[in-house]
Amino acid sequence: MSREQKAQRGATLYGLGVGPGDPDLISLKAVKILQSVPVIAFVQTADAPSFARRIVAPHLPLGQREVALTMPMSLNRRDAQPAYDAAAATIRTELSQGRDLAFLCEGDPFTYGSFMYLFGRLSGQVAIEVVPGITSVAACAAAAGMPLASRNDRLVLLPAPLPDEKLRQSLDLHEAVALMKIGRHLGRVKRLLQEMQLLAQAVYIEYGSLPQQKVLPLQSVREETAPYFSMILIHKRGQAHVF
Repeated sequence: MSREQKAQRGATLYGLGVGPGDPDLISLKAVKILQSVPVIAFVQTADAPSFARRIVAPHLPLGQREVALTMPMSLNRRDAQPAYDAAAATIRTELSQGRDLAFLCEGDPFTYGSFMYLFGRLSGQVAIEVVPGITSVAACAAAAGMPLASRNDRLVLLPAPLPDEKLRQSLDLHEAVALMKIGRHLGRVKRLLQEMQLLAQAVYIEYGSLPQQKVLPLQSVREETAPYFSMILIHKRGQAHVF
């Protein structure tokens, strides 16, 4: 298909889930798209390269156009809005030239993924296909050998920055919990779980699926902060092999 025909048809934006970090944990569909699109785009910060770009590096062919979209790292969502507006405009321009574009997203695009902010701005304006990816929750459960939920278990994903009371309410209501975005909240979360007598049922996973992966009982972790790529899994059944 010629560039003119592609432009007339309208190019497609792919929200591409590239998995938790191990380049082998990418779907066949995602690899096929990666190797066929003329343009890839990804988010990076001013002082750090794109982790999603690093994940897919072994699968990329030569000669693709790469669009790095710089985003601020801020707890205030308003700070990122202009950057996402600009990113959506850049992607819209690429698509208007008849070039399919794959936006790389760590894990799954619709599970705490940056792609959803672009999807909200571009949905209904351009052709979009979302390709799901393996989440960090699934990867960390596999690394820990810790089944997440069975039978009528209730499983919840919780961001650790939530206030203690909200965390406590969800922990009370659910049998299985994945605590994400641990970072500077590690010490506070450990103390809360100790108060709730759940510390012995918690497993800490750092850099799940990557070569530097660590899997430890949370009660043995002495640090008060954790890397960005860390997670705590909790199940009230206690031992992972008992059902």
